[in-house]
This record gives sequence, structure tokens and C-alpha cells, in this order.
Amino acid sequence: MRVLEDRYELKELIGSGGMADVYLAHDTLLDRDVAVKILHQQYQRDADFVERFRREARSAAKLSNPNIINIFDVGISDGQNFMVMELVEGETLKQKIRDEGTLTLTDTLRISKDVASALEHAHENSIVHCDIKPHNILIGSNGRAKVADFGIARAVTSATASFTGSVMGSVHYFSPEQASGSLITPKSDIYSLGVTMYEMLTGKFPFDAETPVAIAMKHINETPEPIHDLRRGVPLQLENLIFRMLRKNPIDRPDAKEVIAEISDLQHGIELNEDIDATVSLDKFQNDNPKPEPFLKSAKKKMFGTWLGRLAFIGLFFVLMLGVGFGFILSFGRFWEQDVVSVPNVTGKNLMLARQILEDVNLRVNVAETYSSTVPAGQVVSQDPDFNSKVKIARLVTIYVSKGGENLEVPDLVGLTKSMATEKLQKIGMNVGSIYEKYSDEEPGTVIWQDPVYGTKSTQGQSIDLTISRGQKEETPQVRRKFSVPSVLGMSIEGARDSIRLSGFSIGAITQQESRQEAGTVISQSPGGGAEREEGTAIDLVVAASIANQVPEKSEEQVFDAPDRNGISVKRSN
Repeated sequence: MRVLEDRYELKELIGSGGMADVYLAHDTLLDRDVAVKILHQQYQRDADFVERFRREARSAAKLSNPNIINIFDVGISDGQNFMVMELVEGETLKQKIRDEGTLTLTDTLRISKDVASALEHAHENSIVHCDIKPHNILIGSNGRAKVADFGIARAVTSATASFTGSVMGSVHYFSPEQASGSLITPKSDIYSLGVTMYEMLTGKFPFDAETPVAIAMKHINETPEPIHDLRRGVPLQLENLIFRMLRKNPIDRPDAKEVIAEISDLQHGIELNEDIDATVSLDKFQNDNPKPEPFLKSAKKKMFGTWLGRLAFIGLFFVLMLGVGFGFILSFGRFWEQDVVSVPNVTGKNLMLARQILEDVNLRVNVAETYSSTVPAGQVVSQDPDFNSKVKIARLVTIYVSKGGENLEVPDLVGLTKSMATEKLQKIGMNVGSIYEKYSDEEPGTVIWQDPVYGTKSTQGQSIDLTISRGQKEETPQVRRKFSVPSVLGMSIEGARDSIRLSGFSIGAITQQESRQEAGTVISQSPGGGAEREEGTAIDLVVAASIANQVPEKSEEQVFDAPDRNGISVKRSN
């Protein structure tokens, strides 16, 4: 059993992510179970990953809220960075959504309010989480939601994403500003919570596509499908709240305190079964808001009902087409302008920054996607025309954005040895990631689990984590503790019994022997008082009998009567 700092006993692996493993552990000093997160071995010497790991501990340690996972300790043991966290018995919100498909209104409101409470506390302490998603929300056995993983959290005063690095967060839960590499604020967390609430109610993402770049573009440019089209009976007040949280401009979104207040109103309304704000259905909404078709039909009838109206319509149509054509000529005429610009170099930039750079010099942008195992997804692989080319303004520049490595199917590695699995992965351009060991009935060194699993769609360069069999676990013989045997001489039989049992021993044989001591008194014991014996050892006692029961000294043979009601056998002459 691994022990960190002579204190934290690691019991079993309970979770694994891209950066760290999480173990169930026991804090021997405080005698409590905890969760211990250990940075993956390959990142222990990577300064960026170590800093991110430590930043998570620092960020979370500043916060104290019942809806945020507590950080108890952080340290380094045998060169491994670890942190000790509160153990939550339960499941992630992502697991709950997968199991249930969609959540009830009651669960959705309760969980959303808990998360909003955690965000309110974090934002008040100038911390932006940056990665709110169901995977990072734990649901305890008591139903309380707790926010975890502050690994990419940022201070509000410096919350900007790097244009040269990968975009922070998870693409399905991105805010538009995260997707575009703009300033990140507390309202970015509100957007991600809105996405999570949408998923809880519908079982779907607001935006989905085949590639991360396409999803990011939808966050920036598109509007989600209305919730009432996917699920009936959702309160309009709740749907309106979520869509306000999903507004493109952060200024237009509510803050965490406003979200909490509106959810509280909804919870109260559901308790009272109010029709207007809490339980209004799509059918009622449609009945109360008739479509404008009748008005349009009557307007057409009035307009075309006379020759004068028809002539007016023809004139209006002619003016409109003339205006459109004139505008088109003006805009299209830019191609005949003589102004020439030098095409900037946008290779290696992320999509949104590349678009901005090109548009700033009056060039139009066309985006195409391509596979690349060397350029991270979302960054520009190449451009046409090439940089430094001299072109007229308004020229169309095509930028080819990486989709990551080409899609591959993860092979089946279970049952192979580690070396065979490594060779198989290398042949198709994949790598071995983290390697774990676990006791099992399989031969030692055999792969018994892989992550991602066989058949999963992945990309070139992807790392596959392997769990290797350690063989069957040998049972460790239980060590019995030793205690000092108490002396019970002179005690009554009842008192002796109590003293022996309270000291961790059991009662052995009890016999009587003639003695001048008071009848029923212990006159000898075996083993004797003060002897060291294992817990549970039986202690034999000899108890004084009355003088009337004395046996003549000349008797050479003695037998025992059957034990009396106290369990005492009495010697007598034959």
C-alpha cells in the first residue's frame, strides 16, 4: 500500500483525467477518508502542468463554500505533486445525465442553484472557474452539488486567454469569448452554466458539430434550438433565463446572484403550482400568442385589391431592386479599386485571431478545415494567398484550420502484453499514455483495460492509457495485537469475568478447589497476571470451594462433577 508523507494511505484508484489520477485514501492522522489527486508521471517535470496543478490548489484553497470541493493539503512526495481533497460519495453530473437522459425540473433547479452559489462565492473572491461542465460537478449522496477542478481557473484581473496556446475549457461548454480568445470574465462561467442547464433539461448540447472548430464557430454565430421544441412543459421563465445566460455579449448575461434569485422564484412557483411563471406550457404560450398570418393576408388583399395598389406595388418593387442593385455595385466595385495590401502571416494563429488580423487590413476570409497531426486543432495550418503576397483590398483569403490528426479507430489492446500493445499503437501513429497496475486473475503484465476503449474514434498522436494486471493479490495474514493479562486473584468470579473480557481476552475453563479463602473467590489463573498474550486468548481460572467440599489428602484419583449453573466444575474424590 502506497503511503504519502507517512500519512495518506492510497486505497484504490477512483478516477483518472487527462492531467491527474484521483485515489480513495485514508488520512491516518485525522482518521478520515479523503480523495488524493496525483499529477500524472509524465507531467511531473513539465513546469506548465505543475503550475496549473498548483494553481488549482491555490484557487480552491482560497474558497470556502458548501458547494465547492474543499482542499485539505498539497505537497510533493517522492517527486510526485499531489493534493488532498474532500471525498464526495456520489457521482458526477455527467454520469447522472447519461443515466437519466434528462433531469426533472426539481433536480435541474436544485443543482443549478448550488452551482450558481459556488460561482457567486468564487466571483466574489475574484476567481473565474473557466471550465464549468457536468464532468466537474459532483452530486453527493445527499443531493448537494459541489464544483470541482479549478485547474484552469483565472484571477479576474488577469483572466485573458492566450492567443498562441490552446483555448481554455471544454468546447461544448465554451463561452463565445473563450472560443474567440477574448477577455474572460465571471460572465463566462455563467454562459457555461447555461449550457449545462440546457443539457440537463434536453439531454443535448446547445451546439454540436463534427469538429471542435465548427462547434466554436456556432457558439460565436448561432442561436440554440428552443428548449420547448425539444421538451414540453419546461417553464418559459426558466427557458428565458437560460437563453439570457447564453447571450453572446457577456454584458447582457445575468450574474450569479441574479441567477440564484430567478431559480428561487421558479422553485417557489413550482411549490405553489402557479400557472403563469412556473408551469405554463408551450400550448398555452401558443394559444395566448396567435400567429400574425391573418393580418398579413388582409394586408395583401387591401394592397392588391385595386389598380392603384398594384401600380404602387410595382413602383415600390422597382425602387427596391434599384437600391439593392446600386448597393451591390458599390460593394462589388471594391474589386476595381487600386489599393493594394500585403497579406499578413496568420499560420499558427487560432481561427478567431487570424480572421481578425485579415479583416483589419480589409481582406475577406474563407475558412476551410484540414487534418494535421502536428498543428493543434483550431489553429491555422496554411493560407492562400501566402503571407507577404501583394493583393487588392477585399481579396478573398482562404485559411486552412487544423481539425487535429486524422480520425482513427482505437484498436483492441486488452489481452496483449505491454510491449505488444505499444507496438500496435505505434504502427498506427498513436502513443501509450499513462500506465496503471491493478490486481486481477489475468497473467501479470497483461493489459486488462484501456482508455479510450476499443472502437472509439480518435486521432493520430492520441495517447491511450493502459491498465496492466499485477496478478492475483496475496492475502496478508492478519496480525493479532498483544495485551497484558490482568490479575484477577482475590476477585469474585463475576468481577474476574468482567475484567478479563474488558481487557480483550476470553474466559477459559473455570474449576473449583478447596481453599480456606472465601468461597467463589479466584485463587489462581493461567496465564498469570502481567503476561503478554494475543487478543482473545482464553484465561483459565480456579475458584475457591467451601470447606465442606474439601477432599481427603490420601485420595489419589479425582474426577469432576458436571459444571454447576455458574459454569464451574467441582473436584471430588473417586
